Amino acid sequence: MSSDLLTPNDVRGGLACPNRSLARGWLLFGLLVLAGFASLAVDRPVSHWCQMGHMPGDLQAPIDWSEVFGHGVGVAILLLVVWTLDPARRWAVARLAAVAYGAGLTADLVKLIIARTRPRAFDFEQGIVESFGRLFPMGAGGSDLQSIPSAHVATAMGLALGLTWLYPRGRWLFLVLVAMVATQRVSHGAHFFSDTFFGAAVGCLVAILLFDVGPVSRWFDRKEAEWRKVASQA
Repeated sequence: MSSDLLTPNDVRGGLACPNRSLARGWLLFGLLVLAGFASLAVDRPVSHWCQMGHMPGDLQAPIDWSEVFGHGVGVAILLLVVWTLDPARRWAVARLAAVAYGAGLTADLVKLIIARTRPRAFDFEQGIVESFGRLFPMGAGGSDLQSIPSAHVATAMGLALGLTWLYPRGRWLFLVLVAMVATQRVSHGAHFFSDTFFGAAVGCLVAILLFDVGPVSRWFDRKEAEWRKVASQA
């Protein structure tokens, strides 16, 4: 999803963006899913390399700091910053919150359907297929069996796409932050490389549903038109 998909100027009286933007959103979603499956081939060596502590310390520090972009508290702080520093766009904060937290919660729901051992608990003497467990574990086995998808990356991607909708000039910065969050999750053994792509795909899907299609998107279009009208009369 890019700045062409949906900007504040694309919403007029409850009208969403053109069909081209929706096609680009689905294209991005499809590419992320394909990248997730493709990266299964390198999951084992990448995670094993990280578990051996090869990540340079000077690089690890900024990567660790970036985690806040995909963390619930970090999202709340960023939403507060938008609310405080950009009063003209306060009407958008509710949808920003919905896409970021909605993406993270959706990823958590997927974890209840597919069990996968996190790298930090995985025996690297086994093949990568052995990292997958049974379907519908419903939380059995605890956090160590909740590797796929990455909820941090899903949250970060949802937030990045929401911020791109609101501040299109910052789109590359937001995507770089998503990549840094993904790197942090892999380097700490919380997720395999493929888990981060699947998490990003979840974030993209939620963004499509909240900005481009469906009843929730249309509801936000209507409410934001009302909120902008009230704000202009204040």
